[in-house]
Amino acid sequence: MSEIGYVPPYTITDKTVNLISEITEIITKITINDQMNNNPRLRRDSRIRTIHASLAIENNSLSLNQVTDIINGKRILGAPDEICEVKNAFEAYEILLQMNPYSKNDMLKAHGVLMDELTKESGMFRNSGVGVFAGQNLVHMAPPAERVPQLISELLAWLKKTDAHPLVKSCVFHYEFEFIHPFADGNGRMGRMWQTLLLYKWNSVFGWLPIETLIRERQDDYYRVLGECDKLANSGRFIEFLLQAILDSLKEIAMTEQVREQVTEQVAKLLECMGDEELSTKELMERLGLKHRPTFRDNYLLPALEAGYVEMTIPDKPNSNKQKYRKNKH
Repeated sequence: MSEIGYVPPYTITDKTVNLISEITEIITKITINDQMNNNPRLRRDSRIRTIHASLAIENNSLSLNQVTDIINGKRILGAPDEICEVKNAFEAYEILLQMNPYSKNDMLKAHGVLMDELTKESGMFRNSGVGVFAGQNLVHMAPPAERVPQLISELLAWLKKTDAHPLVKSCVFHYEFEFIHPFADGNGRMGRMWQTLLLYKWNSVFGWLPIETLIRERQDDYYRVLGECDKLANSGRFIEFLLQAILDSLKEIAMTEQVREQVTEQVAKLLECMGDEELSTKELMERLGLKHRPTFRDNYLLPALEAGYVEMTIPDKPNSNKQKYRKNKH
């Protein structure tokens, strides 16, 4: 206990300090802030990628294209619940950045939007016990339901009063929120979304940073580290894990900005539409709205390959009908 009441247990390591330093340095170098503010399409694309990745972590099977179509008001074939998840998530993110990250009422409101028509307990804390399972194995038994309102109040009070670095406190919150598991459903989505809000209040770049995509790529590690921290009763390792994901997200954006300065507008558009996916020529042309294959090959694909910004998934068989392309992150 301390002057500010409950203090979550966590450890700041040398690695944590170095990650904070690197993140802070790269934020000062990139111009994403102005670009996002001046480019609604870029903001929307980033938001769609965030929603797709967050729902995919929770086993939503819809593709990025399907998520995009739903948000653009198009009809798709898909499970009604999964379509509802997309619509709710987009609506929740639309109001998120105006919310108060220290308000329990705002948190409940956000959950109400996020889980509307998906659970009978949307917008309210759970009223029964809940466990987190990996297959048939119980990996975490959350605190009793009657303790949830008080635990969340203590966590939000700590958030508001602590002098911890905003990067650190957002990660500590994420871990503690998942430990408390305050809702009957939607805890993962809410925890990641609320961390985005906390980081946005520190630096507006985080309002549009698709951290979810990086977490999705390391999904097994995400749950493994959560489990390790439970056993240690300390969120230090989880802080390191999330800070690394944040740094990698920022590096990817910085690389894209560097590319914009060095290559043609066509290559920049190609990289922007690729995201973190592996896509075929046909899929890439569809995203770019191109119908003429030679134009795509000569003006978009070949320059990106030659500059080393894009790589083949089957480099030893360049003409394979199963060939796909992805960003080269090396």
